Amino acid sequence: MRFNFFSIMLLASFAMVVSCSNGDDMSSDTGKMTILLTDAPFPHDLVAEANVTIFKIDARNKDEETDDSFVVLMEQEIKVNLLELTNGITETLVNTDVPVGTYDLVRVYVKGVNVVLTDGTSYNLDVPSGEQTGIKLFIKPGLTVNGGLSADLLLDFDVSRSFVAKGDSKDLAGITGFNFKPVIKASNMSSAGTLYGEVITLEEEMAVSLEGAQVSIFTADTLNTTTFTDETGAYMVMGLMAGSYDVTVDIDGYGSQTAEDVEIIAANKTSQDFELIVSEEATGN
Repeated sequence: MRFNFFSIMLLASFAMVVSCSNGDDMSSDTGKMTILLTDAPFPHDLVAEANVTIFKIDARNKDEETDDSFVVLMEQEIKVNLLELTNGITETLVNTDVPVGTYDLVRVYVKGVNVVLTDGTSYNLDVPSGEQTGIKLFIKPGLTVNGGLSADLLLDFDVSRSFVAKGDSKDLAGITGFNFKPVIKASNMSSAGTLYGEVITLEEEMAVSLEGAQVSIFTADTLNTTTFTDETGAYMVMGLMAGSYDVTVDIDGYGSQTAEDVEIIAANKTSQDFELIVSEEATGN
């Protein structure tokens, strides 16, 4: 489980997608790169905003053996409240042509990072090196851009580990500030997929959505990531490497449920729904 206060992924999270486009000229020396930002949902009862301003993004073309191997993708200020980007909602940061080649490193330059609590208290956070040298993210496997085409890259900015509360994180009055320690995962979407679905229960034979259900994704008994359902009972996790996963859903008052061997296919979406039953403890039986 992640830090109690932010029990999710931010950029769930920071997402950068270099999205697919159909091009006609395979011999072109450029391809299209689109960068999107997203955040996975998490219970944020004490937090109203988690803001970050991205003012530059560049990427290294490892096929270029020169000092100019870094390509500037964006140089403008874009302020985003990461809490507004959940369950597949994204913010477009970049849509530009880049030289063909394989990109193995991205640098994200940020400033203006702050957290606003639900009582209106605001904390401005220091950005260690991110404003001067950028936050360095290695892409494995490398992202290959071919002539006339583009590829997809997802950046998962983990709020739960990136924004660390000082003091008592369970009580507004106990929070004295935050430390900013950016944790961002870069996923090559040509080799990764998306898991989505909804969590419901039945009340008098009517389907009722369950908000705030924890969806945990495991690989060989190791927790890969965690997210939470929104007010419609829906969840979505992007950037999962292709393979087989066990998915467990928990929420107070209901019995947990696990779907085993859920197959994630590269560059595709996999649907997995859950129907939970009220626990005996909740019914008093």
